[in-house]
Amino acid sequence: MKAISLFSGGLDSQLAVALIQKQGIEVTGVNFITPFFALKPYVSEAAAALKIDLITEDISEEYRDKVLLKPVYGYGQHMNPCIDCHAFMLKNARRVMDEIGASFLITGEVLGQRPMSQNRSALKAVDSLSGQAGLIVRPLSALLMEPTIPETQGWIDRSQLLDISGRSRKRQMELAEETGINEYPSPAGGCLLTDENYSRRLKYILTVKPDAGTDDFRILSWGRHFIINDALLIIGRNQKENRLIMEGARPGDLLLVVPDFPGPTALLKGGEGNYDLEYAARIVARYGDGKNQPEVMVKIFKADGEILQIIPVIPFKPEEIPATL
Repeated sequence: MKAISLFSGGLDSQLAVALIQKQGIEVTGVNFITPFFALKPYVSEAAAALKIDLITEDISEEYRDKVLLKPVYGYGQHMNPCIDCHAFMLKNARRVMDEIGASFLITGEVLGQRPMSQNRSALKAVDSLSGQAGLIVRPLSALLMEPTIPETQGWIDRSQLLDISGRSRKRQMELAEETGINEYPSPAGGCLLTDENYSRRLKYILTVKPDAGTDDFRILSWGRHFIINDALLIIGRNQKENRLIMEGARPGDLLLVVPDFPGPTALLKGGEGNYDLEYAARIVARYGDGKNQPEVMVKIFKADGEILQIIPVIPFKPEEIPATL
């Protein structure tokens, strides 16, 4: 007997796997990747510690069209379509389940742990929307829910499942100690769509660039963001972000640097070419080492490296910098 686990590498997902393994069932973990939640190093480490195979899959393109832009159950506090997201991942997990000949799905969800997305109604909605009702076992809270097919068919022993509910992790931590699970991350959202600042930027880029895709979404988590004539100016804050911004530029984008002084790499995106280049260049100049110079030269070039122009600008004073997005 085999089962597929939605595996985040967190404590709850590790415990769910351990409880099912204890019943002699082979578990394979699946971890789905989008621009909003990436594969963390601890996921592979947790899978190795539990001795389970881990399948990772990038579902970014489908996620944009089928979940992000038109969630059936809407969004949470920000741009997080949690119910639709969980259902979509379970639907994809079912495909993996069929591919490897597994019989059911498990998750580390705990009833009531997240008031909006893990209440009884939300979990039923996930089951229905995913099309996998009856095949989804939630070992940590199973005794508080209706028996699933694996339980009624005797594939697993319901009496060995648990009745955990609520936001406290005391029982999970005690169980981790009992089962020898020593490494697990601190609880965190982990999804950029639950972040207020990121969600604000995402709403904006979808307004000025409705066809925005994976590359656009990734770049929203980097740098300082400014709105200039419906365009988005993104300024790197360190060498790593400068490199990522340079690598993330696409046809139609413009890059700005101050070649004579150390400083940021900046990117102009959207706005259908309606750029105020001097205004943007003055902002960029303010964040470099030439910010106190009476004038600096700013190079403006395309994503392919073609230089459009090099213009002299006066760096903005601190009080002249517009508010960030």
